[in-house]
Amino acid sequence: MQELRESPMRRLIMKNGRRVLDRANRRLARSSPLGDRPVFDPRAFDWIERVEAATPLIRSELDEVLREPARIPEFRDVSKDQAHLAPEGTWKTFFFHAYGHRAERNCARCPITARVVESIPGMQTAFFSILAPGARIRPHRGPHAGVLRYHLGLIVPASDERCAIRVDDQILHWREGGSLVFDDTYEHEAWNETDQPRVVLFVDFERPLHGVARSLNRGFTRLVAMSPFVREGVENFERWDEAERAREREARAS
Repeated sequence: MQELRESPMRRLIMKNGRRVLDRANRRLARSSPLGDRPVFDPRAFDWIERVEAATPLIRSELDEVLREPARIPEFRDVSKDQAHLAPEGTWKTFFFHAYGHRAERNCARCPITARVVESIPGMQTAFFSILAPGARIRPHRGPHAGVLRYHLGLIVPASDERCAIRVDDQILHWREGGSLVFDDTYEHEAWNETDQPRVVLFVDFERPLHGVARSLNRGFTRLVAMSPFVREGVENFERWDEAERAREREARAS
């Protein structure tokens, strides 16, 4: 099996498959009224102002979550496919939604945040993304241009080169209460070279598309929700959540 994973034939298939997917993504992106570009003006989305206005309330719920860091899983514990992106102990995620799967207990712990993300048109995935001091997410690209990525800055220790994200050839800086929107199919990486955590509200939402492309994209998104990649992530999260429930029961019984 190891020989198969590392064979030249597999590398060739993966390389060509990525090339085909890249071409499909660029064609899909050009079907959008917003065009095909790595970074977008947040003012192009009328819901963003409403989300930014809720920043103080979202931040207050985040602060409560951060009081118990042991109850926040690492991204690699939820999605094994992301384990190569950041070293162990550097990237944690507090999930609300993932392609139709709702994290009920987390939404109950942060009801305002849950309502805000559920009001975002075409929301597919939403979570608090927590980068530890010194963390770095390696360069990578998302697989599907049918969604765009949104970041709302919640805890930003430095709005300079020490704490930033690169999307294609652009270096972007978060600010608390401010928004970034980008296409994650362009290569991107992020880093936090400060001594404080960086936290954003991370949302993937449906890319605005014209007619037939919109219908096809929604069909593809439904397939993604049923894919082994998403199902495995949901199962991993549910195991983590059940372990948390068991710890809470033990604490009440002691």
